[in-house]
Formats: sequence, C-alpha cells, structure tokens
Amino acid sequence: MSNVRPQQLCIEFRPTMNTPVPAQAALPDADFFRTLEVERTQALVARDVPTIRRLHAPDYELISVPGRVMSLERYLSLMAIDVFYAKWEHGHMRVQLSEGMAAVRYQAKITFPSGKVVDCWHTDIYALQSGSWRAVWSQATQLPPDSTP
Repeated sequence: MSNVRPQQLCIEFRPTMNTPVPAQAALPDADFFRTLEVERTQALVARDVPTIRRLHAPDYELISVPGRVMSLERYLSLMAIDVFYAKWEHGHMRVQLSEGMAAVRYQAKITFPSGKVVDCWHTDIYALQSGSWRAVWSQATQLPPDSTP
C-alpha cells in the first residue's frame, strides 16, 4: 500500500459530445474522467445499451436518490421498459485519482420523463478493468430543498 495521496484537481470542464474512451494502462488526467462521466450519463439518457455496457462494470451498482441499490441488469431492465431519464445536467466535476481507481463528484440536475426534477450530489467510482475504465459504483443524494445547486 502506498503512502501517496490521490491528486485532487478542480478544473472547469466543457464537455464534448460522443467522446471516444480509449483503453489506457497509464493513469489518465481528470478531464478524461469528466468526459467519461458525460458520455456515460448521455448513454443512460439515450438508452444506448452497447455504450452503457461498455462504460459499466458487470457488477456495477447504483444507489438511487431514495436509497435503493440497483444492479446494472436491473437498471437496464427498467430502461428497456420505458424511458428512465429525460435529461441529465452536470455541475462542476471534482475528480480524485489514484492508480486503478477514480472518483467523480458533482451536482447534477436530473429530469425524469414525468417532469420531476431532482437536484442531487452524484458520485461515481471508476475502476480500471481489463484495460478499460468502467463505472463500478454510483450514488445520488438529493440536495435539501433550501440549497442552491
């Protein structure tokens, strides 16, 4: 175990659409993970199953705003039934990096097909698996009504 502390980088990010995600052995920079998170969430909104599978580990778990734990297969089965997200907006992303893992945290505004909008903290953990960076865990925590995202 190393005594090296992970880097903390706060850089303004302007996402690009459909950025390809190459498999990398070296530790990518924070912008790589910001781009990856935008691509991942765009795939969720678009219900793009091949991209969702590429960017999520098979044992991926989401802890939703209400506190439910959802596996990747459950998540995909719900998306197959109906549109799950209408829109996903990203706030400023902070990234923590270490060898083989990265954490991305930001405030998100998630709009559901019903019109309900949830402002939340969103945290994602990425791990390097077989040469590709994949989301292994995500958690959304609703912001209190009196907070300003």
